[in-house]
Amino acid sequence: MAAFVYPSLSIRTAPLYSSSHQHHNHNRGGRRRLFVSNSVSDSPTTTPDENKSKLPIRSIPGGYGLPLLGAIKDRLDYFYFQGTDGFFNSRISEHKSTVFRANMPPGPPIASDPKVVVLLDAASFPILFDVSKVEKKDVFTGTYMPSTDLTGGYRVLSYLDPSEPKHAQLKNLIFYILSSRRQFVIPEFRTTFGSMFESIDREIEDKGKADFGGFNDKASFVYVAKSLYGTDPADTSLKSDGPDLIVKWLLFQLSPILTLGLPFFLEDPLLHTFTLPGFLIKSDYQRLYDFFLEAAGNSGALDEAERLGLSKEEACHNILFSACFNTYGGMKIFFPAILKWVGSVGPQLHAKLAAEIRDAVRKNGGQVTMAGMENDMPLMKSVVYEAFRIEPPVPLQYAKAKEDIVIQSHDAAYQVKKGEMLFGYQPFATKDGRVFKKPETFLAERFLGEEGERLLKYVVWSNGSETDSPTTQNKQCAGKEFVVMMARLLLVEIFLRYDTFAVAVEGSSIQISSLTKRTDLP
Repeated sequence: MAAFVYPSLSIRTAPLYSSSHQHHNHNRGGRRRLFVSNSVSDSPTTTPDENKSKLPIRSIPGGYGLPLLGAIKDRLDYFYFQGTDGFFNSRISEHKSTVFRANMPPGPPIASDPKVVVLLDAASFPILFDVSKVEKKDVFTGTYMPSTDLTGGYRVLSYLDPSEPKHAQLKNLIFYILSSRRQFVIPEFRTTFGSMFESIDREIEDKGKADFGGFNDKASFVYVAKSLYGTDPADTSLKSDGPDLIVKWLLFQLSPILTLGLPFFLEDPLLHTFTLPGFLIKSDYQRLYDFFLEAAGNSGALDEAERLGLSKEEACHNILFSACFNTYGGMKIFFPAILKWVGSVGPQLHAKLAAEIRDAVRKNGGQVTMAGMENDMPLMKSVVYEAFRIEPPVPLQYAKAKEDIVIQSHDAAYQVKKGEMLFGYQPFATKDGRVFKKPETFLAERFLGEEGERLLKYVVWSNGSETDSPTTQNKQCAGKEFVVMMARLLLVEIFLRYDTFAVAVEGSSIQISSLTKRTDLP
């Protein structure tokens, strides 16, 4: 499944794959206003495909500075002095180019080679997905790779290139799990998240507001465990500890690219100079492993792994990573983002969504179905795609050139040598004004109609285009359609229960201040 990394581990992060609402609204040096709209009045301008012939070859601007010092300077700018958006915007302005050279954190000594070619537009970004030209081996976290001590001694699927034999075996295992459990996806979601919203209702009644993130974290882990593996964590020795254990585990993997919000002269040496030793969380990881060993065993997933030629041990470590880092991580990041954006638009959009969703459910005999969501809820689908576009849960992508290649932006072509690292910051590519009209604005209806469908190719949150499908030959998220369906189910559940709701962004948290219960009860 695609890589999802938490925007908040009870701390403030700078992204490997963090939720971009931090960068839009709370990132030092890069604050942006929150723009929302519920209608599309203008069409996109040009697209990358229209400008790719006979582009001039240009030398890649920018540089890496002095050895060691250049990497440290870029790291400090990125985390502390400019912020993520400010870091990239300042260099676009300086070089007059959306393609340039820079260092990416963490740099030495954790990452011996921080040099990358930065890609910040919709035209150049897709090269990161073309595995015929780029290699995706050990680049999941960027210019460094966490110790395999944190994953049972195995390089898990996310770090494998499609050319490696284990890649197909492990990806086929994920495909099997998703397919074999598909009948549980909708009913378990409605049960688990229905219960969550009942708890949120009580919290708002008692306290006047509810922190969506805390409720979502608990519900998401229970849902992943029950829907994909048929086991309720509450019925095991894990109890309700799963989310907290996962956050600790992620901190140890991602500390080189996190920021706690402390003064740079304290935090930078602490987090970005040495990796945290895995033995400190060995027992916590073992608890997660034991849970998934039992759950995946009972669900038949480990038997399928053996049929595919994998050991149960390697399969279980990959299942844990997929469930905790990828699937649960996606829900932890993206569900609050959806709530934030849809809540910010307000009652006019909410009324349209409620009417569409309720009519579709009535049309399908009162049932929420995959076909009903796909065929009868076009506005809801557009809203989900727009959330993926404006705040992609996987903002950073890396790849290494397999050969000498030419990369094209809108206005120029650039030669990249074999072995050079490529890096793309997705929120800039998916808010490219040459492709999307009003790119900083949340337009609920952006993806409606033929023109809207044409734009889906530029929605690339899943390590590939929304118009492509995951296979064993590519690195697109194995659970791409599953993640999209979960996002759709969240909106369906909300508007089957409520007419409208209000949210407030408080730091990195999304607070629900009101939920107006449905008035046209069926």
